[in-house]
Amino acid sequence: MGPDFNALAIFALVAEERSFRAAADRLGVTRSAVSQTIRRLEEGLGIALVQRTTRSVSLTEAGERLYAEVAPALAEMRAAIETTGHLRGRPRGQLRLAVSSIAERFLSGPFLASFAEANPEIQLDVTVTDEECDIVAEGYDAGVRLGEVIQQDMIAVPVAGEERQIIVCAPSYIQRFGAPAHPKDLSAHRCVGWRPAPRVAPYRWEFTEQDREFSVDVRPEITTNDMALMIKLAVAGAGITCGLEESFRPWMARGALVPVLSEFCPPFAGFYLYYPSRRNLAPKLRALVDHLQRFRWADQS
Repeated sequence: MGPDFNALAIFALVAEERSFRAAADRLGVTRSAVSQTIRRLEEGLGIALVQRTTRSVSLTEAGERLYAEVAPALAEMRAAIETTGHLRGRPRGQLRLAVSSIAERFLSGPFLASFAEANPEIQLDVTVTDEECDIVAEGYDAGVRLGEVIQQDMIAVPVAGEERQIIVCAPSYIQRFGAPAHPKDLSAHRCVGWRPAPRVAPYRWEFTEQDREFSVDVRPEITTNDMALMIKLAVAGAGITCGLEESFRPWMARGALVPVLSEFCPPFAGFYLYYPSRRNLAPKLRALVDHLQRFRWADQS
């Protein structure tokens, strides 16, 4: 016989109360319903669990053993259900996020720090990754990626406004080699490229000309998966590189990097926080969505 957990719970209540009537009162059912449940349990197990008289109820040896085994397990189940109810009531627990390494504003510090301060019972676990990631299969609560690569069946919430991918290099590079006039000229230049992971082809640089999108295979002399290294190499004059304007802004502000080919680099939809479903959204994830919608990114620029 498979386990009848409802019958076991009723049996444990009878054992605690030593009374069918008291157990029935606690459950809000009839004494007869409790008695029938215990009888079916005994028949299924093939052994008597309860000794009944007109004045009292006691457990048989088998009943005492069964109660000793199931009572702790039932207590743990009640505690687990109570804990789950608490999770439903307020934001708490571990919140696992998979975030693109180039989501600069999301990862810059102020947003995550202010969220952690506002939600002290949530433990943030942030994995920075540029590999293709199935957040459901890999156990993440949500991810942050560019809108164009998010699956259509996901719920997506904008992180900030539009982004712009630009091409930059150091002034010293232009002095030595000149600046490209058109993206097709990049094949004659030294370039620093990006790849998301080992054994993956370098990213093809994307451009727009007269509302027509196209990409260029630049065949970079240096390739890396680290944006910080790309910036250091570009500042050192190693070549032309490509990335989000947000990543290069501090270096452009002090003249260490200058943009080229700007007319071929229009803005596009930026980063989104995405997750599988709005149904029964966990409070910890709802707290993140709400904080994201309240946060003032302009104050951090």
